Order: sequence, then C-alpha cells, then structure tokens
Amino acid sequence: MNASTTLIHSLRQFLDLAMHRSMRERARFLKSTGLSFPQFGILMYLHHRGGCGITDISEDFDVTAPAASQMAEKLVRAGLVARGEDPNDRRARHLTLTSEGRALIDKGGAERYHWLGALVAGLRPAERESVARAMRLLLAAAGSLDEPKENEQEAKVKVGSRP
Repeated sequence: MNASTTLIHSLRQFLDLAMHRSMRERARFLKSTGLSFPQFGILMYLHHRGGCGITDISEDFDVTAPAASQMAEKLVRAGLVARGEDPNDRRARHLTLTSEGRALIDKGGAERYHWLGALVAGLRPAERESVARAMRLLLAAAGSLDEPKENEQEAKVKVGSRP
C-alpha cells in the first residue's frame, strides 16, 4: 500500500470507530431521557436554526404536518420547546428551544463525546501534540473541499457570461 492508501484506510477505521461510539453514546443518552431519535433530531434542528415552524420540520424531516405537530407537542409538554407566534406570520406557530432544551442539547453533546477524554488521556504528551497537528491539517484540508477552486469559479463565470 502506498502512503495515501494507508492514510485513507486509517482514517476510515477511525471514522467508523468514532461514528460507532458516537451513535452508541447518543442512543444511551436518549434512552436515559426517554426521547426518540426523531425528537432529539428536532431539538438539534431548533438548536442550529434558532427556531422554525411546523412546516419546516415537516418538510426537512420528510414527515406529514400532523406528525411533525405531534412530535413538537410532546417536546412542548416536556418543557424542552416553546411554541409562540411566528414573527413573519401571526397565524403560524414558531418553535424555539427552552433553556431546558438547550441544557439537554449541551448535556447530550458532552455525553456523546465523553469517550474522547479517555482516548486523549491514553496518549503521551508528544503524541497528543502530533495528533493535534495532524488534525489541524485534516480540518483545513476538509474545509477547503467545500470551497470551489479558483479555476472552477473562473470556468463557471465564463460559461455563464455572454460575449
């Protein structure tokens, strides 16, 4: 195997392990809260969006409006979500996280990645620095995958422009 193939293989192994642990810890956490994955998904959705309407949940989660409304109602009754007037449409309801909902999201994140502390603790200081340096490189490279390259941007401009 060449160096690229070896690195890809190692990254895949780590990502598979990390995903497995992450999902296992998320499932364990959700079991302790009594929430389902879709309910927690709505909480995360609200966390990232800051709030939304039932229609947004229905469309983005690919469920019917009544199903989205039912899931939201359970979260409202649990005190995790607040239902208020939509600032753009007084007839519609707008959902936001309550402070209890935000606290649950924070706790879920901490528990989901708790295992990373044990992982890092098992490394020697020099290994930690080496891994941190490699991770910074990987994060920078991963971030650049989402940005179109200059040549691609120039080609799109040329294709879209008229002489």
